Amino acid sequence: MHPVHAPFPATRLRRTRVSPAMRALVRENALEVGDLIWPIFVRAGEGIVEPVPSMPGVMRRSVDKVLEAAAEADALGVGAICVFPYTGLEDRTEDCAGAWDPQNPANRAIAAIKQAYPHIAVMSDVALDTYNINGHDGFVEDGIIVNDRTVEALVKMALSQAEAGADIIGPSDMMDGRIGAIREALEGAGHSSVAILSYAAKYASAFYGPFRDAVGASGALTGDKKTYQMDPANSDEALRLVARDLAEGADMVMVKPGQPYLDICRRVKDQFGAPTFAYQVSGEYSMIKAAAQNGWIDEERVMLESLMAFKRAGCDGILTYFAPAAARILNGG
Repeated sequence: MHPVHAPFPATRLRRTRVSPAMRALVRENALEVGDLIWPIFVRAGEGIVEPVPSMPGVMRRSVDKVLEAAAEADALGVGAICVFPYTGLEDRTEDCAGAWDPQNPANRAIAAIKQAYPHIAVMSDVALDTYNINGHDGFVEDGIIVNDRTVEALVKMALSQAEAGADIIGPSDMMDGRIGAIREALEGAGHSSVAILSYAAKYASAFYGPFRDAVGASGALTGDKKTYQMDPANSDEALRLVARDLAEGADMVMVKPGQPYLDICRRVKDQFGAPTFAYQVSGEYSMIKAAAQNGWIDEERVMLESLMAFKRAGCDGILTYFAPAAARILNGG
């Protein structure tokens, strides 16, 4: 007689994993080229493409060369670019007046991209750190980063970017009340169709180091940013910040950094259902690149897995330096 075995449970979850076709049928999330925003760095000068040493494969470009990057994005179907300026210490001031100069490299790059590729959505960065001799996102008075005076400057900066043609204003400064002030100013100046993607939950993170090299802020920063960026230990506070920014007129919200804060992405999406983005920041990017260059990981697979993690956590889109590389793969190239 054959031994009697208890019947195996009716549910065998491996049935839907047996082939690529079956896995595709039950896949819960999809990563698409339209999910990607490509951050690029612009600097003064002409004919310049210079590498950022701590971010392999990432370049600082003069405005004319930014148009070459825009052409690449357009060819790949990457429909959104975020412009960040590089500013040397010699061009930084305490009054940060360069931040709202219509002819600063960022505003010139925004205008150039929109003229050459009007269908590409261009996002700006609103914070004083790349123009401030102190390297902070706001004005420094007696060692304190002041809020309300900074907000007045941020409004001028945002208006200059809207005048240059920015489609999306990206306040990354974390000052209180800046979303409402910027929204009111945009409406008053006739820029009612310009969207705000608020860095609503931006943490005081150690993952930003390579970015500060890219924008020239590493040598300028005095102290830290813990009095205005979020404590990495907090999550409920992120929901309060998102609620406030949405109430003040933000159209979309951001969690930054990205992968170490996927729990925040999920909480924000579940709580508000608003368009939710994450920034796969410089430290995340550089760690993947460094490990891959050492042969410790498969760069392509880890890149795509990391980007899919954002979609699984509820993100509608991702700012990532991997945008062109990911787009080539997603396009079948």
